[in-house]
Amino acid sequence: MEAFANILSQIFYFIIIIGVLVLIHELGHFLAAKAFGMRVERFSIGFPPRAFGKQIGDTDYCVSWLPIGGYVKISGMIDESMDTEHLEKEPEPYEFRAKPVWQRIIVITAGVIMNILLAIAIFWGLNVVQGTVHHKNTTIGHVQEGSVAAAYDLRSGDRIERLNGEPVETWEGIREGVLYSQLSEDLSMTVTRSGGTTGITVPAKKLEGLGVDDFGISPEGAETFIGGVEPGLPASRAGMEEGDVIVSIDNVPIFLPADVIRVVSRNPGSSIDIVWERDGRAMQAKVTPTDNGKIGIIPVPRIPGPVETVRYGVFEALGVGVTGLIRITDIFLTNIWHIIIGEASFKQSIGGPVKIAEMAAQSAEAGIVSFLSLMALLSISLAIINIFPIPALDGGHLVFLIYEGLFRREVPNRIKIALQQVGMVLLLALMLFVIYNDIF
Repeated sequence: MEAFANILSQIFYFIIIIGVLVLIHELGHFLAAKAFGMRVERFSIGFPPRAFGKQIGDTDYCVSWLPIGGYVKISGMIDESMDTEHLEKEPEPYEFRAKPVWQRIIVITAGVIMNILLAIAIFWGLNVVQGTVHHKNTTIGHVQEGSVAAAYDLRSGDRIERLNGEPVETWEGIREGVLYSQLSEDLSMTVTRSGGTTGITVPAKKLEGLGVDDFGISPEGAETFIGGVEPGLPASRAGMEEGDVIVSIDNVPIFLPADVIRVVSRNPGSSIDIVWERDGRAMQAKVTPTDNGKIGIIPVPRIPGPVETVRYGVFEALGVGVTGLIRITDIFLTNIWHIIIGEASFKQSIGGPVKIAEMAAQSAEAGIVSFLSLMALLSISLAIINIFPIPALDGGHLVFLIYEGLFRREVPNRIKIALQQVGMVLLLALMLFVIYNDIF
């Protein structure tokens, strides 16, 4: 029963997050097409077969059965529908093919632009509402046994002074340094230890594909408390409550939320021993995680030391949001490049609908900020993927239009159709692979 409820929760949040992203993307195409007087025959969330909808004017607004995207069918355009009947007639004034190349380029790129604007709007809003929090604590409290940090001789008590030659004053700065080093360069650290200074270098290869919290260090005095307990799940039945501090799970000391997730997720359906504290009193229980490795808590970090909250004005927050978008885009593109040149595992680097559903449910449990942040990240991902020059994606259509603009002639229709068919087959094959990869 628990497993079924979790699956329903994941499906629900998946529909919300994907529904919003697809709606925003397709709305971009739709509004741009309408602005230039093009006829839109169908506005669909999901791919055919059509489930339900309503015809309003020239447009069929509908929801289709395959929840892996959406499309806007514009008259006179060779698209996912593979409708080629219009090619036998002269272009009508309202058709896509009858419009100037620059208008068609705007229509094709409008979906990507809308996804980028959505991400910026989310980052902007979060910066205005909550600002950013910096913990001025750079002393290592614990080094995880067997981790990369342990392998390169980082120790409890080390105070990190510099990363890649730059001074670092906050734990967030350390996390950023670890994240960006794995994309391009070795991570050089200067640490103060026993009154002296020591240099440590971790090769970027050792950081590749490593989550920031999996590097293996936690700040001095860090602990993880429970930010929320989901009713009816194992933690609730064991008597755990919001505000409790998690001490250990299966004799593994807990310092950061990543420690909780790592240990619990490895034991689906198996009993684990959890020790926690409430008002200074130690408490203990055996808990059996659900089949998908959850116990129903929101782990939240607590890092001691001075805390600085940076507040932004409306315009300043916009600049910070755009900067964040650029940095995340850089990370995403660098990861893709590492996959292409074989420096990162394709299988381990991708996630499909199942993974997104799981992440959506987890982020929703952690709160609206976490859920919106995930939506922004996925919106950026959707924009970047869609602009790749692959037939059947927006980027593929864009390549055809750029060719037409440069050489003053269209790509022959038979070639467009053939490439569209190849692109659709490749995309479907990729989708099947990522779903299989998610599950197994």
